[in-house]
Amino acid sequence: MFVALSLVALLLVLPMNRLARALAVVAAFLAASYPFTKRFLSLPQAYLGIAFGFGIPMAFAAVRSELPMAAWTMLASNVFWALAYDTEYAMVDRDDDLKIGIRTAAITFGRFDVAAVMICYAATLALLAAVGRIEALGALYYAGLAVAAGIAVYHYTLIRDRSREGCFRAFNHNNWFGAAVFGGVLASYLAG
Repeated sequence: MFVALSLVALLLVLPMNRLARALAVVAAFLAASYPFTKRFLSLPQAYLGIAFGFGIPMAFAAVRSELPMAAWTMLASNVFWALAYDTEYAMVDRDDDLKIGIRTAAITFGRFDVAAVMICYAATLALLAAVGRIEALGALYYAGLAVAAGIAVYHYTLIRDRSREGCFRAFNHNNWFGAAVFGGVLASYLAG
């Protein structure tokens, strides 16, 4: 299945420019190597953020044939967001992960896990605000970020006692965080 899906993905990359194809090679390596990172990285969630977010520079390369600052700022934002949401998930499995000897951000952050998650959400939003400035997005974009910030605060109420149920609910609720950001982007472009 992996090989079949990889070949289909290769067909999607072939008509793109040279820069996008080169980045696709890096993206393929990141995606293939991510499953092994829990064995040797203390923050595999950061690697996940790079692997999941590498489509960002690829999209800029495909559309603009360049990699502007906005692309790298968005990728950095994605890394912090992955650290936030996947640490929430790792908080659910912390006891099991300790037993089997794999590494996660929840284990690395220890008793500072809740604070680290909230700092990662703040970094995500700050970087997205910087992207808004770089790309000259309007007030509706920032309204979307404000809604996302409210959702992050709600996540704090879910994870602050570190219950498995609350942490899992926060993890699953991240689609609303992303929807708020997307809504802000869409509203800004439609109004502009």
